[in-house]
Amino acid sequence: MDCEQTSPSHSWVFPTVILCLFGFFSMMKPSEPFFVPYLAGPDKNMSLSVITRDILPLWTYSYLALLLPVFVITDYVCYKPVVILQGISFIVTWILLVFGQGLVAMQVLEFSYGMVSATEVAYYAYIYSVVSPEHYQKVSSYCRSITLVAYTVASVLAQVLVSLANVSYFYLNVISLASVSVAFLFTLFLPMPKKGMFFHAKSKDASKKPSGKDIVLDEPRKDQQPDSQESVTISGPANGSQLSNPKPKNVILRVFTQWCQDLKECYSSKCLFYWSLWWTFSTAGFNQVLNYVQILWDYKAPSQSSTIYNGAVEALATFGGAMAAFSVGYVKVNWNVYGELALGILSAADAGSLYLMRYTTNIWVCYAGLLIFKSSYMFLITIATFQIAVNLSMERYALVFGINTFIALVIQTIMTVIVVDNQGLGLPVSVQFFIYGSYFAVIAGIFLMRSIYIISSATCKKKNCSSPPDQSPSESVDPMPDRSIETRL
Repeated sequence: MDCEQTSPSHSWVFPTVILCLFGFFSMMKPSEPFFVPYLAGPDKNMSLSVITRDILPLWTYSYLALLLPVFVITDYVCYKPVVILQGISFIVTWILLVFGQGLVAMQVLEFSYGMVSATEVAYYAYIYSVVSPEHYQKVSSYCRSITLVAYTVASVLAQVLVSLANVSYFYLNVISLASVSVAFLFTLFLPMPKKGMFFHAKSKDASKKPSGKDIVLDEPRKDQQPDSQESVTISGPANGSQLSNPKPKNVILRVFTQWCQDLKECYSSKCLFYWSLWWTFSTAGFNQVLNYVQILWDYKAPSQSSTIYNGAVEALATFGGAMAAFSVGYVKVNWNVYGELALGILSAADAGSLYLMRYTTNIWVCYAGLLIFKSSYMFLITIATFQIAVNLSMERYALVFGINTFIALVIQTIMTVIVVDNQGLGLPVSVQFFIYGSYFAVIAGIFLMRSIYIISSATCKKKNCSSPPDQSPSESVDPMPDRSIETRL
């Protein structure tokens, strides 16, 4: 497919504004914090066990099945058609929520929402294909922050309408349907990108590279010193190796071959590998918790007989997560040395909050557990995102995060099959959260042990690099530079 088309605007402002408007209205869905109470209420009349085992798992399965095909197709068709498909999937999902009845309709709804989640990659990748690199940081900030703002506003609006205006959950879904319909209209005005990152990349860009592959990680700058751990510099193969391994002529086969080579080189860096390892396992657990937390809340305080504050809690949790992510830019820490200690400590906090949610009988304590869980996760995922992406080219950035997301979904699917699904153990939701807490406890233990090893190694190496004061001239060695890296956020 040829991506070369005339764009209605050559300015980065126009596509950014349109994409942000799409992001705002697509996330402006006040029904989401009350999804489970709506299904369990008189409108749909579903039991919690049916929602847990027969409806919610379909989202995980469909998301996993669709992610890789959508990831490939997104770049091949140049993003805009997939963003439009996401808008259509939003509308189908909320039409089914408003008008659908019965188990099959709700299962189709979950499949449609799996398509929404899988096509989300196009929303975040589209902007990089229509703006120049000097605007990447700015437009990324705009696109990501607008979705957090929209979700927070929607959650607050939902709680106000439910608590003060006594609006039924049905009308919250009608408002959501109207909002996603407006979002779809904005996708039609998006300019068609002129290039993709993989299938339609400009050949002139490749000719500027010293080798046939992009440099995975930049060479250390002059003001940086090698860290006490391994250097994370990775370069492409030598020209000789490329001549001995010519690229396939078929464009699809060539791209897949390039991906395999890129991934092998990216994950050969232990630094990037361990940050990716935490990212995949924690994201799997995070998504699993968010998918079933409303079930736990309804178990602790049944929505049909209690006053619930899901909207307020979701708004506070999103705001707390945003503030935690924002605070990363002001934390001056050598993440190469102390990063895994932070991963271990805050993963332990995640485990503790999940245990708290499991054992408490007070719904307010259960709400507080989610605030702690989401804030600590958002803080860490921001650091992990930065550590993985800081020195990667945009192409390999997209590839690594796509593969990490896929692996996270595989892990989440395994958890769903074993813990939730009727084909597995089919455990009660309270027991599920004990398992999720134990899952994060294992992650915490692994990274705490690694952090002890890393810090000990760095300390010993620093001592060995210092010459003893009584050293004789014959035993003197050349002075060595400090091997610590100052964090640049």
